[in-house]
Amino acid sequence: MAYDGKILRRAREKYETDKEARRVAYETRREALLSKQPRLRELDKRLRSAPGRILSAALRKGVDPRPAMERLKRENLSLQAERKKILLQMGLPENALENIPLCPVCGDSGYRNGRVCSCLKKYYTREQRKELSRMLNLNGQSFGTFSLEFYSDQHYENYDDSPRKNMEKIRNLCVDYARAFRPDIGNLLFSGSTGLGKTFLSAAIAREVSSKDFFIIYDTAGRIFARFEHRKFGRDDMDESGEDVKNILSCDLLILDDLGTEMKTSFTQSILYEIINTRLLEKKATIINTNLDLEEIESRYSPQITSRLLGEYRYLPFYGKDIRDIKRDRQKNRRNET
Repeated sequence: MAYDGKILRRAREKYETDKEARRVAYETRREALLSKQPRLRELDKRLRSAPGRILSAALRKGVDPRPAMERLKRENLSLQAERKKILLQMGLPENALENIPLCPVCGDSGYRNGRVCSCLKKYYTREQRKELSRMLNLNGQSFGTFSLEFYSDQHYENYDDSPRKNMEKIRNLCVDYARAFRPDIGNLLFSGSTGLGKTFLSAAIAREVSSKDFFIIYDTAGRIFARFEHRKFGRDDMDESGEDVKNILSCDLLILDDLGTEMKTSFTQSILYEIINTRLLEKKATIINTNLDLEEIESRYSPQITSRLLGEYRYLPFYGKDIRDIKRDRQKNRRNET
């Protein structure tokens, strides 16, 4: 799995903050127990000093250390047994004075064998969802809340399926796409006018996929192109700009919204080609949302771009009446009825 360095740093900070809070809480509980039972404090002090005393016995020159070491080990076992007995009498487990790691896999380090541990991944997932929620309504827009009632079941000109039948097919495809997601699953091209559900279904996919610890980036074409422009022409924060561009090209799922609203220049064309071609070569999934239809895509972009969009992406046309207009009309009718 790839990770956004900025999000991972925020996740790590939250992880360490919670870890420190647990340590402070442990020290408070431990001190309360030792204060309640002075003999426990004495035992604890002697047990903590035992390793040093054993090491001193082992390093003592001119004397066979084995008898002293065996004596210290027996003493240590006796102290442990007495401590266990006292804790049991207090109704506490024998490890009540130990600071047990919350994650037994990595010992609360966040990493195992040089890789991010599952415990830190949970923090990363939460931070990533916060990042996505800045632009997408992940809480309100899900497959469970997606409704077909706003799509007409009547024939729509130039199309074989009604808007409702078409959207039912698209919704089901998106559900399957999200639930079976892997970075090489393929690419989707959502095309259609505003208010037909392109962003809604993008959010639903992002919500589902982000819960599986995949690295997702969602942004508008204009903002994404601006990051590439800043990488080339900017002077400040070059490392951050370079990291942003690297993430756009390498994330597990890129959702590029509002393609076609960016300024049409040779530079934006080259950026779009770089994004599409690089991610195809790296077998990374991309979803592109656009208000352009097929003819408009072909007239706006270069043959190299359109051949990849139309040849490597699953084209999904969204059509029907703007859902926001339908909702406004229904609200107006309800007010008139009252």
